[in-house]
Amino acid sequence: MRVIEKIEEYRNIRPELTEPVGFVPTMGYLHEGHLSLVKRARNENKSVVVSIFVNPTQFGPNEDFKSYPRDTERDLNMLEPYTDIVFMPSPEEMYPPNYDSWVDIEGITDVLEGAKRPGHFRGVATVCTKLFNIVQPASAYFARKDAQQLLVIKKMVKDLNLPLEIVTCPTIRERDGLAMSSRLYKSLILALHTYESGERKAGTIRGKMTVLIEQEPLAQIEYISVADTETLQELDKIEEKALVSMAVKIGTTRLIDNVILED
Repeated sequence: MRVIEKIEEYRNIRPELTEPVGFVPTMGYLHEGHLSLVKRARNENKSVVVSIFVNPTQFGPNEDFKSYPRDTERDLNMLEPYTDIVFMPSPEEMYPPNYDSWVDIEGITDVLEGAKRPGHFRGVATVCTKLFNIVQPASAYFARKDAQQLLVIKKMVKDLNLPLEIVTCPTIRERDGLAMSSRLYKSLILALHTYESGERKAGTIRGKMTVLIEQEPLAQIEYISVADTETLQELDKIEEKALVSMAVKIGTTRLIDNVILED
């Protein structure tokens, strides 16, 4: 496994990689969910590239970029068996002086996480575009857990005609469903069971989830959404399928999760 910090160095060795190249972008501090993406990339490609880059442009003014957890040595040890190249640039390498170009995806970034975290998806779309252009993969692997981010990236790749496939992978959960609060996970299961019992009113599903989550004393609900799976517009009634997503703070920790309701 080779660790590369400079764009020019990566581009010099890119022709040496055996096609196809699978790519997993991360912000480091890896866990089993990240590793599941890397393992799938390894199974489906001849070469695997993983990026570790804590992207400053997707942090809002009230979000502490400097306090984001980092453990590079542990990350590299986890990646060693499955990865050919780890691309680990500095912020200055990705955003040099006088950097002034951004990628904005409109519409689906106006709601949910986009509404709560202004500018977040501009940072996500910009850094992913840059990483895709640098790494030049045949496919990039993302977990379903960040559902809105996944939709944004898929739309960006389609709209900008970027030559790669976005591969959606299942969410790998803690044994209790979610670290720190199984009640959030249970609320998603409640939504599934309510839908499977025949309920199609989005308001009823939201209400039942709210009641359950509010039994957690430290929980502060930011949003519970039942929305169209493509446009992310809120639904009154579920016709075919819906994305149920939520953001909840447990103390100082902000958790997001989602599930798809469909027949």
